[in-house]
Amino acid sequence: MEKLIFPDLYCPFPSQVNQYVDVLEDYAFEWVLRFNLLSNESTYQHFLKTNFFWLTANTYPHYQLEELKIGNDWLSWLFIWDDHCDLSDLRKQPQVLKVVHKRFLEIFTGSEEATSKDIPLTHALSDLRKRMIKMWGARYFHLLIPCLEDYFNGCVLQADNHSRKTIPDLETYIKTRRLSLAGDLVLAWIEYFNCLRIPNILRKHQIIERINEMTINILAWCNDIFSFPKELASNDVHNLVLVLHYQQQLSLEQSIDYAVDMHNRELQALLELEKSLPSFGEELDTEIAKYLSGIHDWIRGNFDWCTKTARYNSVENLDLVKC
Repeated sequence: MEKLIFPDLYCPFPSQVNQYVDVLEDYAFEWVLRFNLLSNESTYQHFLKTNFFWLTANTYPHYQLEELKIGNDWLSWLFIWDDHCDLSDLRKQPQVLKVVHKRFLEIFTGSEEATSKDIPLTHALSDLRKRMIKMWGARYFHLLIPCLEDYFNGCVLQADNHSRKTIPDLETYIKTRRLSLAGDLVLAWIEYFNCLRIPNILRKHQIIERINEMTINILAWCNDIFSFPKELASNDVHNLVLVLHYQQQLSLEQSIDYAVDMHNRELQALLELEKSLPSFGEELDTEIAKYLSGIHDWIRGNFDWCTKTARYNSVENLDLVKC
């Protein structure tokens, strides 16, 4: 493949790094090893070079250490499960995924306890649930459950496409990608981790909903632009650049330019949309300002991590734990 030139992505927010980044680096392996989520040398080395702790430290620059650890363990859990969905036989087995996801949700909702028959990821998810409720209480925990369900649905939709060898059209891909990114979960964390008091009627405000949708697009498209060479090499078409390449008959260079332009225009439109938010009163305006700040931290932190992680620089077939 010819050498491709990546145009600059627009990102106007300042880079920030949490003060506990060095401590987090030392901690990063503690939790995943305790729950045996890295089952062999290949998965260990893959996890080592992804540097998830940098993503956590960049996207949560103001969190205290214990909050940061929970955020880091959540990201580790999601990315490890994502690898199961993308790099193992599960990528073509949507019905099997549904069964595993059902068990995950039973544990996460607290309707059942993990047993010795469960896989390590199930026990790790149970631990995350207990720690979050212990630290922040159960008041807003219910917000996370439909977000996790949406993420699982996105994984199943991608697996269904793989099983049928289908390349989705652009509109379908964008909708599916918003799910498979776990974007709603990321946004719910901003509210949950910061103990924001945003009433449900405000969450459903059309401008807030559109801001959320655009934020997830920006995060997803940024990841896709950086990861597409790896996904091209591994014959994975679930990538914005590759969907544009195959469905709109563009060259790879043209597809990159198109994807970058989509990303940049979406971010510029997001900033304009934020300006149109009406006032909801001093107290709620303060909460919304904190929420938007969290969104900006995530957009910048995700961009910074994508530029330096080795996750998207190589193609690997991992020897993953069977589900």
